[in-house]
Amino acid sequence: MNAGTIGARTIGARLHGTPAPGVPRWAVRTGYAITLAVLPSCLWRIGGFILGLPLFEPGPTPPEQDPTSFDGGWAYILALSVVSEALALLCFGLVARWGEVWPRWIPVLGGRPVPVLAAVLPAGLGSAVLMVFPYSMAMFAFGLTLRGDRASGLITHGWQTVAFWVGYLPLAAWGPLLAVLTVHYYRRRRAS
Repeated sequence: MNAGTIGARTIGARLHGTPAPGVPRWAVRTGYAITLAVLPSCLWRIGGFILGLPLFEPGPTPPEQDPTSFDGGWAYILALSVVSEALALLCFGLVARWGEVWPRWIPVLGGRPVPVLAAVLPAGLGSAVLMVFPYSMAMFAFGLTLRGDRASGLITHGWQTVAFWVGYLPLAAWGPLLAVLTVHYYRRRRAS
């Protein structure tokens, strides 16, 4: 093992926590994959909406439907990105020690085992909700909204389209990966 591998593991352990005993390597990598799958879309939103990078062109839509003219402005985009990444990091609890035993700093619960259903129910519900991303990406590719109407709004050309897909296509993996980790967590915790 080289120093770079050891350094990466140390950084990963500090950010995500130590993997729980008995968790296979593929599950830990899946946990890391979720956090990395969400990051490009967060960066694309922050770059395009907050920093004003030329990642898209506003389309011909009425002001009340224009995705760039929402009431929350930059605070909404920043909050959406931070919450998205925080939820992705929370998915790592399905393979980390802190997903099995409440961290000591949590009042009353600290040090006690996490009930299996307290992790499985929100994770299962979250994975079900996140399954909309693959569908929405397919609809977007055909220029349609989720309801099947002709989409208007953001327009991308050339490299902007590539940047959009690089940013958002990994997000489609979040729901399926979370479903796999949820089933694995449930089986592993029930078996022990």
